[in-house]
Amino acid sequence: MSENHPNAKLVYMANQIATFFLTQPAEGAAEGVATHINKYWEPRMRRKLLEHIAHGGEGLNPLVLEAAEKIRRPEAV
Repeated sequence: MSENHPNAKLVYMANQIATFFLTQPAEGAAEGVATHINKYWEPRMRRKLLEHIAHGGEGLNPLVLEAAEKIRRPEAV
C-alpha cells in the first residue's frame, strides 16, 4: 500500500497494535487488538478501518483481520 493511500496511516496504526500483540500469547492476541481499538479509537477511525477491511483490507496484518469481527461498528452517521 502506498503511503499516499487515504487509509495508509490507519493501516499503519492498526498494524503497530497487531505487532505489539504478536508478542503476547496467541490465544488472546486478536481479542487484545480489538479491545485496544474499541477502547482508544474514535468511532470515525473504527468506521474507516472496518470499511477498509470490507474492501479487502489491503496492507493489514492478518491479526487485524482476525480481530475485525470483535471491533465494535460505530452507529451510522
